[in-house]
Amino acid sequence: MNGADSLVQTLLDGGVDVCFTNPGTSEMHFVAALDRHHGMRCVLGLQENVVTGAADGYARMLDKPASTLLHTGPGLANGFANLHNAKRAFQPIINIVGDHATYHVQYDSPLTSDIEGIAAPVSGWVRTSKTSEEVAGDAAEAIQFANTAPGNISTLILPSNTAWGEAQGPAPRRAAAVPEAPDADRIRTVAQLLKSGEPVLVLAANRALRVDGLELLSQITDPDTVDLLAQMSNARVERGAGRVAIERVKYPVDQALEQLAKYRHVVLVAAKEPVAFFAYPDKPSRLLPEGCQVHTLVSREQDVIAGLTALVAELGAGATPVRTPKPGLPPLPSRGMDQDIIAAVLANMIPENAIICDESITTGRRFFADTFTSKPHSWLQITGGAIGAGLPLATGAAIACPERPVITLQADGSAMYTLQALWTQAREGSNTTTLIFANRSYKILLGEMANVGVLNPGPKAFDMLELDRPPLDWVALAKGMGVDAGVATDAGELVKQLARGLACEGPYLIEVLV
Repeated sequence: MNGADSLVQTLLDGGVDVCFTNPGTSEMHFVAALDRHHGMRCVLGLQENVVTGAADGYARMLDKPASTLLHTGPGLANGFANLHNAKRAFQPIINIVGDHATYHVQYDSPLTSDIEGIAAPVSGWVRTSKTSEEVAGDAAEAIQFANTAPGNISTLILPSNTAWGEAQGPAPRRAAAVPEAPDADRIRTVAQLLKSGEPVLVLAANRALRVDGLELLSQITDPDTVDLLAQMSNARVERGAGRVAIERVKYPVDQALEQLAKYRHVVLVAAKEPVAFFAYPDKPSRLLPEGCQVHTLVSREQDVIAGLTALVAELGAGATPVRTPKPGLPPLPSRGMDQDIIAAVLANMIPENAIICDESITTGRRFFADTFTSKPHSWLQITGGAIGAGLPLATGAAIACPERPVITLQADGSAMYTLQALWTQAREGSNTTTLIFANRSYKILLGEMANVGVLNPGPKAFDMLELDRPPLDWVALAKGMGVDAGVATDAGELVKQLARGLACEGPYLIEVLV
């Protein structure tokens, strides 16, 4: 057994059985080892940001890490943006990054780079294996760290000679640390606060936004004094008819300030204090009103469900009815095409148990609120603001849950960052339907230009924000990647196209002209 074999077997023994990959020369022994260990599923991505984003989507749905395989420092750098998103989503990922043989680095050949330096900002654990005998133990430690709450990114750098050198065998699985128990004094303090009658907001994120967490959250809120919101951006929210409805902190600063203005206390449940996405002239960075006090019930590193359960018990609130969405759906439209019409189509047509990957940005700002009463589904968002996440997230989610339909709500400009994910979806026969909202511009930036105080922009400034010279042909682009596609110019066509996409085997793309 060589180092690469010991690594693959250690990954498998540690519960890591999917590898999203874009390999190069330095990784050939690892590639060969993957071929010898049949328990590992290998999913090829044509660009590393597809690979890392797919690993993020996979982890969000299964709460366990996949491996990536990346080629030296530049390959890791290509995947950096979606690793940033994954880190902000607190997802477990194990990056395997090939490197030159340890004795070759001194010659400074063209691909030599500071891989540890590139990995550090998006990894909580980074190590370069020094010998083939160390690889398995390093891998076991990487898995252990990735699985530590709330979920972490480990990066193991594998010099090529440590992959081909002789090794003794795999390392045994190491148990992840048990999440810290919630603080009893803090629970009592928050319980007293919730009963005080003062305006309180409970702000939730991460593990609290699953079905069990939301049901517990609904039992501690009060229609008169205690409200419930989710963070602005979240890795995964379980929602739909029969589940607890939760809105988010709004993205536009003025709307968020108005939304939060009445609160005198905010209780954080695996969340962080709300702040503006960007700095804007003459507007605050902190979104909470002056004098609002912030209290932490439970951090994301702690046992979130145990903390909520203890708070419910402290309040004696177990019999409080679960807050559910109001029944009914909007009429299914047949004409027109705007945000409200698209939202009504989605609300009616989201299938049972679907996974929604949302990178709709400007067009989709209303979709989340307008689909509360759809059939039960999971909603995944871009969490770190690095665009190009939607298509890879959907790719990884479809690998994780092949029995569940995946719908991607995708802005056209950001889709071009990771267009290659469509090819992987076609290759894997993924159960994905992609809606491309083709406004043929970076439309959000047109609004942001005004928000940051740019006055009287000229034709050169506008030209840098438009995607219409030439216009992107999404049907042709999709078919070039092996994905069937169609166009929708009004609601009636959108209904027909979405029904077709959800019914067909394999991926389908709809260019929605807005």
